[in-house]
Amino acid sequence: MASSLDSHLGYWLRLVSNHVTFRFTRKVEAQGVTVAEWVVLRQLLGQQEITPSQLADQLGMTRGAVSKLIERLCQKNLVERQSLTEDRRYQHLGLTSAGQALVPVLARLADENEAECFGHLSAGQQQALRTALQELARQHGWKETPVS
Repeated sequence: MASSLDSHLGYWLRLVSNHVTFRFTRKVEAQGVTVAEWVVLRQLLGQQEITPSQLADQLGMTRGAVSKLIERLCQKNLVERQSLTEDRRYQHLGLTSAGQALVPVLARLADENEAECFGHLSAGQQQALRTALQELARQHGWKETPVS
């Protein structure tokens, strides 16, 4: 006999992840950004003189994916590029004043989403869940920043 779907931990992880992500996606998109853009904005907060390739490495993303996100964020006037030379390949990234103002708003939305989805769990239960998930990620070498 075949096991049922809900007998698998992966089923429950996916169910919870889908709902948590969907709620958060709606919240950040109401602010004019995607979850992936939020991840980049949050990573840039407080960083000085970071290059696109360094950002990609920090996030575990491809340089192409980061480049597309940076371009969209520049078009939204949330991120700026500063060329170090006339060669555009050598750039530093930074948040614009609009980007710096938006990050705390988005961080608050992330905190609210966390509280709405997990707030009914005790602090001990939340820590146990976090520890178990971190151990799974460590054991399997999963380091990419989830952006979708």
